[in-house]
Amino acid sequence: MTDEEQQAAIEAAQRVVDEVSSWQYSAEESTIAIQLDQGLRAAEVSLPAEERERILAEIDGMKDESSSAPQVRTATPAS
Repeated sequence: MTDEEQQAAIEAAQRVVDEVSSWQYSAEESTIAIQLDQGLRAAEVSLPAEERERILAEIDGMKDESSSAPQVRTATPAS
């Protein structure tokens, strides 16, 4: 995978995270996970398990309404 492909995957995943964060931050954790997974599949990108769990926890932590959307650190094109 080239640096460009990885950067494109990170940007696509970030768009998904931003959308899920905007619309689902107050939802149950299971709903957040479903929406995140559906968005990532639609964007044809994947996150490592640890990254997915971190992002889900940070979105869930946004319930205080003072946090911003988590930043994606790593993602890859879906295979």
